[in-house]
Amino acid sequence: MIVLEFKLAGAACQYAALDDAIRTTQFVRNKCVRKWMDERGVKPYDLNRYCAVLAKEYDFAGKLNSQARQAAAERAGAAILRFYKNCREKKPGKKGYPAFQKDCRSVEYKQTGWKLDEARTRLTLTDSFKAGTFKLKGTRDLMGYTLDQIKRVRIVKRADGYYGQFGIDATRRISVEATGHAVGIDLGLAHFYTDSEGVAIENPRHLRGRKRRSDVYSGVCHLRSRGRRRSRGRRTEARRGNDWAASA
Repeated sequence: MIVLEFKLAGAACQYAALDDAIRTTQFVRNKCVRKWMDERGVKPYDLNRYCAVLAKEYDFAGKLNSQARQAAAERAGAAILRFYKNCREKKPGKKGYPAFQKDCRSVEYKQTGWKLDEARTRLTLTDSFKAGTFKLKGTRDLMGYTLDQIKRVRIVKRADGYYGQFGIDATRRISVEATGHAVGIDLGLAHFYTDSEGVAIENPRHLRGRKRRSDVYSGVCHLRSRGRRRSRGRRTEARRGNDWAASA
C-alpha cells in the first residue's frame, strides 16, 4: 500500500470540527478497551458491534462516520491482540497491557465519509460533524489512481496543521539491474566522501555557512539597535560623497 500525504487548508471552524472527530475517535477506542476489561470473552467482532451501541447512547458518537467508528474499534482490538500475542510468546518485560489513550491525533475513514472532486484537489468530509471541504496542498498527484484504489483516508493533527493521508492499494515496482561493479565509499571531514576510484565530493558545510549568515545578521541588528537615524540632509551629503568618489 502506498500512502500519499497532503496538507489540509481550511477555516478555523473546520479545524474545530476535525478536533471533535478526533476526540470522538479516542472516546470510541477507550470505550472498547473498557468493555474488554469489564467483560470476559470479548472478541474483535463484539467491539465492532459495540460501536453501534455507542452511536445510540451518545449523540456526538453518532455524528462520526460508522466506518470511522469501526476503525477506532479496530485500534483497540489490535492493542488487545498484541497483548495476547506477547503473553503467548512469553516476551520478557512488560507485555503491553491495553491502556486508555490520552493523546489521539488522528481519525481514519475507510470507503465512506469522504469524497474527492473531479480534479482530486479538494477533500470533503461528509459525516455529521460537517467539517466541509478542504483544499489539498502537496506535490503528489491523485489523478493516477482510481477512487476504488483509495482504501483509507486518515486525518492527522500535527503541530503545524492538519494533514490528509490517502492509503492507496498499489504496488511500487522498481526494477534494478545488477552491473557487477562495486565501489567503496569512505566518509570524512575534509571531503564529504571519497570512493575507491579516487572521486572526491567536497563537504558542503551547511552549518558553517548558516552560522556565518547568522553572525552577520546579528551584527547588523546590533548596529541598527545602537545607531540613530541620520537626518535627511546628512544622508544627502553622504550620497553625494559616494557619487563623487565613484566618478573620481
